[in-house]
Amino acid sequence: MGEFELKDKVVLITGSSSGIGEAIARFASAAGAKVVVNSSSSVADGEAVANSLADAIYVQGDITSEADVKRLVDETVRHFGRLDVLINNAGRTKVIAHHDLESASTSVFREIFEVNVFGTWEMTMAAMEELKASRGAIVNVTSIAGIRPTGSSIPYAASKAALNHLTVLLAKVAGPDVTVNAVAPGLVDTPWTESWVDLKNAVSHIAPMRRTATPDDVAKAVLDVATSRYITGQVIVVDGGLTIAT
Repeated sequence: MGEFELKDKVVLITGSSSGIGEAIARFASAAGAKVVVNSSSSVADGEAVANSLADAIYVQGDITSEADVKRLVDETVRHFGRLDVLINNAGRTKVIAHHDLESASTSVFREIFEVNVFGTWEMTMAAMEELKASRGAIVNVTSIAGIRPTGSSIPYAASKAALNHLTVLLAKVAGPDVTVNAVAPGLVDTPWTESWVDLKNAVSHIAPMRRTATPDDVAKAVLDVATSRYITGQVIVVDGGLTIAT
């Protein structure tokens, strides 16, 4: 009862047409899982990821839309008959220097929280009944920006701090049927961070592991915690030791 195998389990990953989400989808599929790939707008990319996997479907949906969220869960269950693991990976940010307080307007806070916190909550609530039935798992992809005063903007960091705490609160009430954890990466090499050369160099100089994370680093951590039956309510930092060196 300590762990369950991913083989033949159904894993739904929001925001999985590229980057971390795509890596999670590929790792899950390689472990024998049935995978649901999702994105809000990158339909062709999402379909390409799903078509490249052994047993997967693509479902377009925006997690800020209650109707889309319901349809995403319904399509998963209709096609595969169950849902075992929900990976809340979809997120949004804006790059705003922390000292630029005027640019971090309330409207920016609302835009980011709408996806990172409220959308994740809606997704989780829509999936909870199916996850309880399968004694499944939830993993929220957050950030070290929710733990330390860093990140692409203050609104983004605040949203990830909220999601980290939401993870712990949910874990207290979802057990024993469902485990709820978070994985908080540091800087990850994704299409979004492709141009952040100076920051990547700084991380590679400071972090004990002397490099930034790859999407595979994060994906492996996500699935490791998802398959444990005794880890819950934890925020697992995946940053190559950056937070212990700064």
